[in-house]
Amino acid sequence: MSAPSRPVELDLDTARQALAAQPFSRLLGTRISAFGDGEAVLELDIREELHQQNGFVHGGVLSYAADNAITFAAGSALGPAVLTSGFSIQYVRPALGRTLRAAAQVVHAGRRQAVVRCDLLTLAEDGEETLCAVAQGTVLSSRTS
Repeated sequence: MSAPSRPVELDLDTARQALAAQPFSRLLGTRISAFGDGEAVLELDIREELHQQNGFVHGGVLSYAADNAITFAAGSALGPAVLTSGFSIQYVRPALGRTLRAAAQVVHAGRRQAVVRCDLLTLAEDGEETLCAVAQGTVLSSRTS
């Protein structure tokens, strides 16, 4: 008989390891600056390669950040085995600045799913925050027991 497996310790260091294991997140240089108690904050530096033709951050980058922040926030409430079931995003204004921040918070969590809201903000050189999009998603626990 094998010893029971220990539950995964969910903390900021574990979340950073999970983020670092995502090749696309490494490509974008995404960082996780807060994690736990149903919340997660992801940040990435805005650079020219992330712009669309008009000089704004591409909507796909905003969607990626929202999806990932939503899933991390839900994982802090449901456990590490989670998958995004779906999400919607509303673009409020063009994203300009030096940093993109995706701040997600669980609105409701049950045993197997969580509903999460995410505010996407840009930070200017002087630190001023500007809301550029709002997303909401549903995340499901993928554990089998």
